[in-house]
Amino acid sequence: MKKKVLYIEDEQFLARIVKETLELKGYEVLHKKDGGRLIDLLQSFSPDICVLDVMLPNIDGYTLGSTIRNIYPQLPVIFLTAKTQTSDILKGFSSGGTDYLKKPFSMEELMVRIENQLKLAAPKEDASIETQEEVALGKYLFSPGRYELQIKGTIIKLSSRESEILSILCKHANKTTDRKKLLYAVWGDDSFFNSRNLDVYIRKLRDYLSQDDGITIITLKGKGYHFTVPGI
Repeated sequence: MKKKVLYIEDEQFLARIVKETLELKGYEVLHKKDGGRLIDLLQSFSPDICVLDVMLPNIDGYTLGSTIRNIYPQLPVIFLTAKTQTSDILKGFSSGGTDYLKKPFSMEELMVRIENQLKLAAPKEDASIETQEEVALGKYLFSPGRYELQIKGTIIKLSSRESEILSILCKHANKTTDRKKLLYAVWGDDSFFNSRNLDVYIRKLRDYLSQDDGITIITLKGKGYHFTVPGI
């Protein structure tokens, strides 16, 4: 079965090249000039991955990414943009992006990134904490398979990356998780961009877990993280 790509890009010349190349590589591509009716598109097309330009008319790519992340937390999102500032990259990751590609880019690099994101998003076959229904974390209940944290009746929806990182931290609870090994486990490499992406996710996990003072994620500079959880 063909993998489906929802591609939102308002530059028509670039969009035609990307769409035709992806289709030649065996993907089914739905291209739109803007993000209008995004929720309807997600439901009717059911994409396996979204590729979003950041600078779009009406609704920018970051807003679209946040919408996708809230509804489909496990769906990979690649941002395409000419913006190169670190703050822009961090904003992309905090807006639901799982990868970030600067314009101009080669089709070969885009293909590699799409394939990598689909591989990372694929269900894992081995039995591990990621497939468990529930894990008790202090006052929280973590449901890796549903990408959820629960506390006092409130459900916090996690992205697939957040859930995967928290699962790895849980495996090494009250021990040190090596930063480089964590990067390779989640992204397959320890590049600068993935490293900054990890920083964003760690900050967000700390925020999610802040209602239990006994739970801490301590950064050990040059080493990794110490995930402290009472009673685990």
